[in-house]
Amino acid sequence: MPIINLTDLRAALPRGIRLIGLDPGQRTIGVALSDTTLMIASPYGSLRRGRLAATAAEIAAIARREGAGGLVIGLPLAMDGTAGRAAQAARDWTHALSAATGLPAALWDERLSTAAVTRVLIGEADLSRRRRAEVVDRAAAAWLLQGALDALAGA
Repeated sequence: MPIINLTDLRAALPRGIRLIGLDPGQRTIGVALSDTTLMIASPYGSLRRGRLAATAAEIAAIARREGAGGLVIGLPLAMDGTAGRAAQAARDWTHALSAATGLPAALWDERLSTAAVTRVLIGEADLSRRRRAEVVDRAAAAWLLQGALDALAGA
């Protein structure tokens, strides 16, 4: 499946279908889930990053269980907005994941999502380093999915 833009992804979804937000990291993938009105993103969990087939099977199972029909995947752009090796790797992974799950996917700029979430977890939630490590991936996924949902609401 090709990567599509966010507006086309939204248009392709039947009413009442959720989106899954993914923040792929080196070792783990943060997972978030929208509500059925596509207004609110919530942290869902995290997956160990492994072979594509296993990861795709886990994500497809979440989609079936939770009624999700599309993916919003973090695109790691450089601070100046340019796409480097990490962004190309994310695009390649997104193409492969979309094909393996059968779910349409859109990329969303994830710059500073992990840094912003970590700042909140340190400053406002006052979580220990160990506890932050447990929640930062899924919270970053919710942060980026919420940004995409907010952009859709304004479109």
